[in-house]
Amino acid sequence: MSDGHVQAQVHGTVEPGFESVREEFATVVANEARDGGAQLAVHHHGRLVVDLWGGDGVDGDSLLGLYSSSKGAMALVTALLVQDGVLDLDREVASWWPEFAAEGKERLTLRHLLAHRSGVIGADGGLSPDELADDRAVAARLAGQRPFWEPGTAHGYHALVIGALVGEVVLRATGRTIQELFEERVRAPYALDYYLGLPEELEPRFRTALPMRPTPAEQALLAEDPIAPDSLMAIAFNFHADPPFDIVGYANSRTVRARAPISGGGVGSARGLSRMYAAIAGELDGRAPLLKPDTLAEVARVHSSGQDLVTGATNAFGLGFVPLATRHPALSHLAVGHSGAPGSQAFADPATGLAYSYARRRFAFAAGPGAVENDRLIPAVVAAAARRNETSGAA
Repeated sequence: MSDGHVQAQVHGTVEPGFESVREEFATVVANEARDGGAQLAVHHHGRLVVDLWGGDGVDGDSLLGLYSSSKGAMALVTALLVQDGVLDLDREVASWWPEFAAEGKERLTLRHLLAHRSGVIGADGGLSPDELADDRAVAARLAGQRPFWEPGTAHGYHALVIGALVGEVVLRATGRTIQELFEERVRAPYALDYYLGLPEELEPRFRTALPMRPTPAEQALLAEDPIAPDSLMAIAFNFHADPPFDIVGYANSRTVRARAPISGGGVGSARGLSRMYAAIAGELDGRAPLLKPDTLAEVARVHSSGQDLVTGATNAFGLGFVPLATRHPALSHLAVGHSGAPGSQAFADPATGLAYSYARRRFAFAAGPGAVENDRLIPAVVAAAARRNETSGAA
């Protein structure tokens, strides 16, 4: 028992020293994730040390719609291209994509864009469901879009469009999509169970997890506190469109899962995302970390902080990634990752060799940047890893 919560049966394995994480996860499954189930996977110095699941409709192999977790994959691909010298963070977006210069956006840099500072958070009149499933269509709409604040002067979460905007830059610079580059450079080489474009043959693993849908508490919150249609929040989440964006139905769309719009269309398991971040956190399968120390330090550095003009919350962004120590003090300043609307959270912390992924089936939009259960699970994981390091003498 933990924090007065009841516990539930969970499945899977933990390596010696991580038993306390299993206990904490059991309370999560019995309480916060009791309606829908969850997965938790942790790598430590390249080893899968926690592989757990529990709850209705979820097993260790279930594939889940993890929404904005795909922004972490976007950030990784972009960082690799910066590391290769293909992209220059301080070059103007319009130098690759001339159409984007319209409406006073000609001086916006890729650095500003990745830090959610462009002001181009959505489209006047909203985007259609077909457009939101197609990054090229979104990019075409937004090229001539007026920004909703002066570019570079403030930040706000580009919830549904950051992937299309960055993806267009990558496509213009390389001739390849982020989805293609992720598959070739990250997913296939590391055999990740996380997909930017879910193959048809894997669809049964998504369906066995049951459709994404809001928890009863989530439904009540959204009904009691509707978002003002003229707010920046409504524009960023396309709630001002006709029809308004069906955020819960998004991952239930086969079109979205197949095309994988980069802002939120990725599908996978906790194991898959943890393994992706393990390739950032340190050596994996005998390979050097994907990001060199100077690249990691730059993308992890806080580039935007303070009040988010879209959400109204105080938050921080690095370059595509979220600097996770700003939310979870147990992590180091090098910890990078991204959350997803179902309450999912995933990150790499190269200072400790940890990679973490928590995923759950039921939607939790009001949970913000990762469901509250991460506030208990992450410290439990960090403490277990520290004890193991002390016992083994690992650095």
